[in-house]
Amino acid sequence: MNDQLHPLTLGEVLDRTAQLYRSRFLVYFGIGFIPAGTVLVFAAAAFVVLAWLGSNSNSLPSNVQNLLVWAFLGGIGIVAIPVCVGATALGWVAMCAAASHEFLGGEKMTIRAAYQLAWKRKGRYVGLYLAAVLLVAVVPAAVFLGLARGADAVNAAAREAGIGGLASLAMFLVLAALFGYAVWMLLRICLAFPVSLVEQIGVRGAIKRAAVLSKGTKGRIFLLYLLGVALGWILAIGFFLPVGILFAVSSWTNNPEHAQMLGMILLFTWYGLWFAVQAFTKPVYGIALTMFYFDQRIRKEGFDIEWKMRQAGLMSDVLEGVGGVSWLAPATGRDAATESTPETRSQPRAAEPPLPGVPPA
Repeated sequence: MNDQLHPLTLGEVLDRTAQLYRSRFLVYFGIGFIPAGTVLVFAAAAFVVLAWLGSNSNSLPSNVQNLLVWAFLGGIGIVAIPVCVGATALGWVAMCAAASHEFLGGEKMTIRAAYQLAWKRKGRYVGLYLAAVLLVAVVPAAVFLGLARGADAVNAAAREAGIGGLASLAMFLVLAALFGYAVWMLLRICLAFPVSLVEQIGVRGAIKRAAVLSKGTKGRIFLLYLLGVALGWILAIGFFLPVGILFAVSSWTNNPEHAQMLGMILLFTWYGLWFAVQAFTKPVYGIALTMFYFDQRIRKEGFDIEWKMRQAGLMSDVLEGVGGVSWLAPATGRDAATESTPETRSQPRAAEPPLPGVPPA
């Protein structure tokens, strides 16, 4: 697709996203399924343990139940959270890698190759994911919890002063402001993963550069997220509706003895289908954000011209100066022949200038 590099409208971004996803559906779905499946496995384990504790609540002493619950929560914190965070971070990078290769006309990547590429710098990508979660979710949540601790005293004083409604309105406005901050920060740094992967820069540099590249396109990315949420709910309803009808016509619904088990099965089915929806929709976000990344570089930095010059052999190694997208396509023409000689391989390579507009590694 590198012969079609040009500034894209939102419709063209979505169209190319659909083309890439459809052309290699199993690969992109497989990349998205690994992190979603990892979370599902631990969620299923938690469901089984909690169901077992509930069914044996009468036969186990309360102190034993509390001990088992705390031991289970500790195991989740020690094992499940790091594994799920790592799988999610590497899944985003693998998705960006596969989309970048295909968008720029490189060799099509397999699921294994995409994750191997992400694994090489796993510490950086996990750190980037944690930084994104901190900025988007943890900071506004911490502010809200801090304000909520004093909300009761403020509400009591406001009611005594006869302005209880104004206090409630103020808390609502604070909550709305925090939600707006979270959305704004998400739109500001959502290009950090393709930035870090393609340009091979660290966590702080990737976040700063993503903030620069996202200027002027936050509205389009916001529409992408809205469409993704709508697609997720449509798929969830489409998946769950047949299951709900099946449970509704089942004879178990008329049997009180099976009511608790039926509720547990229904709950687990809902969670399983929701994770399946996540596996289906994650590639849409990953591919589209990669398209937005390259589109912004084309608009701001003339990346389409530089890439065509590289493909023509005029700027063959210019991207290697920052450890960037040289892995996306092999050297061709005169440069490939030159690099294949023993004399050339034995000589030290001259330092190449970095790509304009890209900070050095």
